[in-house]
Amino acid sequence: MPTLDLIGVSKNYGNIQALTDISLHVENKEYVCILGPSGCGKSTLIRCVAGINKPDSGGILIDGESVEQIPIEDRRIGYVFQDIALFPHMSVRDNISYGLAVRHAESTEITTVTNEMLDLINMRDRSKAYPRELSGGAQQKLAVGRAIATGSHLFLLDEPLGALDAIVRAELRYELRKLASDLGLTVIHVTHDQEEALSIADTVIVMKSGRIVEVGKPSEIYASPKNLFTANFVGETNLLEGKLLETDGSQCTVDIKGHRFKVSGFGKKVGQRVIVSIRPEYILLTPPTVVGWNGEIKQVTFLGNLNRYVVEVEGGLEMIAEVSTAEYSTGFRVGESVMVSFDDVHMLLFDYPAEGLEKEISLE
Repeated sequence: MPTLDLIGVSKNYGNIQALTDISLHVENKEYVCILGPSGCGKSTLIRCVAGINKPDSGGILIDGESVEQIPIEDRRIGYVFQDIALFPHMSVRDNISYGLAVRHAESTEITTVTNEMLDLINMRDRSKAYPRELSGGAQQKLAVGRAIATGSHLFLLDEPLGALDAIVRAELRYELRKLASDLGLTVIHVTHDQEEALSIADTVIVMKSGRIVEVGKPSEIYASPKNLFTANFVGETNLLEGKLLETDGSQCTVDIKGHRFKVSGFGKKVGQRVIVSIRPEYILLTPPTVVGWNGEIKQVTFLGNLNRYVVEVEGGLEMIAEVSTAEYSTGFRVGESVMVSFDDVHMLLFDYPAEGLEKEISLE
């Protein structure tokens, strides 16, 4: 079963640096999702692994063996594209068996494997249908089945669900994950859908401008990111600029617009500028009291299970809060006064970026 190692991989397109010194290890049977803004190098990375693109420098190893000189067809990699690349003139059965046929597998093996795959993706009853007769979700399941039928155990999925409706996409991503687990596949799944990545991945990789910014478990990437870009890019957060007033090593006192907060943080210096991050779901809005920040509701957006509020607090600072409609069904109205508070345990502390906050969190 395959492991994958990338060692210092770089790739340029003229003056555009698509990948810069990418090093990465993927374990056998690991399901990895790569997140990042458009143009960050996600697709270029897996195209280099597949052999579609050739890196300018660095090494790519599958099961410890260098594959740079191995042709695409001999790397035994399954590749599924966003644009559902099926043969329109072939039936479901023929699409699945194609990869085995071009490898000159025995006819009995082709029949056996094709039938197993049709059962696996629940399409035996549509085996004579053509791609144009299938829904988008069924077409993508067929594309995945065709890739699996080749016998590959390393799979590269390039935005495989991006063209599908939201409900179909949600259903199919769990089917993909189950197939990968049941068959013991190693998967690298490129996606722009953060919910998709967080819900199915063993490991999430965040990229920006051709570099890996952070690698971690989904819960770590969301709840305790180590990088300011990750905190802002994955999910939604409030970034509050402050100044460090005092520290005892692990606990810092931060001043934000005249209000003092205790925040966990190591290696900080008194007087330095810092950024505090706090997710909207951790901000508490209550009718006016004597505790917290005075605020005014500037915008309300109903999201079904949530009300999303833009609140302006003292000092002209705007914050976003999300409150469960089940918890507070009546909600607040635009122009209403509220008190804003939050638990210090959910606040994350970052150094103020040397190049400025806007540059640090930009998508380019």
